[in-house]
Amino acid sequence: METPPTLPVQLKVNGKPAALTVDTRTTLLDALREHLHLTGTKKGCDHGQCGACTVMVNGRRINSCLSLAVMHDGDSVTTIEGLGTPEDLHPMQAAFVKHDGYQCGYCTPGQICSAVAVLDEIKAGIPSHVAADVAASPAFSEMEIRERMSGNICRCGAYSNIVEAIREAAGRRQA
Repeated sequence: METPPTLPVQLKVNGKPAALTVDTRTTLLDALREHLHLTGTKKGCDHGQCGACTVMVNGRRINSCLSLAVMHDGDSVTTIEGLGTPEDLHPMQAAFVKHDGYQCGYCTPGQICSAVAVLDEIKAGIPSHVAADVAASPAFSEMEIRERMSGNICRCGAYSNIVEAIREAAGRRQA
């Protein structure tokens, strides 16, 4: 049996350099979980449909199960572990706790990473599918939040609490 090809990959994960040698078929999700032991990012469907594996790469959110690690050589990756600590929560993490934006917690890391990126997208003026005018700055609204978060599924149904958490975190960031 032939040995699968491997390649070196240099990443900056949660602000720290990470040098890996991975099978060229290794997803970014598996590189984070299995090689770097960052298990906050969850493997849900492994098909890009649930959002449990959402991380930010160079500030943009992606489904890490759909992306090969070798595609991100030189990139900066932020996982849930890079947003805050139990002693010093990121404002989005604190808002999720306050508003009970989780139930079982499985989807929560992906939800939080996605929510942080959503606020950055709105601030940057990136339009969504619910934008009436794609040339205008998107309005911060519940409909906008729900559309942008639609790729992150919560089987427990904590959606209204998640929206409230995002609204609160957005208010803190604007202040």
